[in-house]
Amino acid sequence: MTVTFNHTIIAAKDRNESALFYRELLEISEAPSWGPFANIQLPDGVLLQFAEPPMEIQTQHYAFLMDDEAFDRTYGRLCDRGIEHWADPQMRRSGEINNEHGGRGVYFKDPAGHLIELITRQYL
Repeated sequence: MTVTFNHTIIAAKDRNESALFYRELLEISEAPSWGPFANIQLPDGVLLQFAEPPMEIQTQHYAFLMDDEAFDRTYGRLCDRGIEHWADPQMRRSGEINNEHGGRGVYFKDPAGHLIELITRQYL
């Protein structure tokens, strides 16, 4: 068996709100949830588990690779919902997307404050 990424836990202020945010924004189906987790599963099988830690949440960065059509739909939802977004991780180019690495990208924050990146081309 080769090594693949299987799952991660993403700290959330409200696990159900965060899971719903990702499901709706990224067009991801709901996955069975259990215990302290609200789960979603990406099309490649990676499980994202949202949990509410008993401590202050430290900001993390999560990047999602998607095709151009999915990017267009997702970016449209960002704009329709009035979600602040940037072309750069330093959050200097507000309301823009970038055209780096031969594709497009955008950054925004999820309900817990994590910096999310959407890209249409891999960096490497």
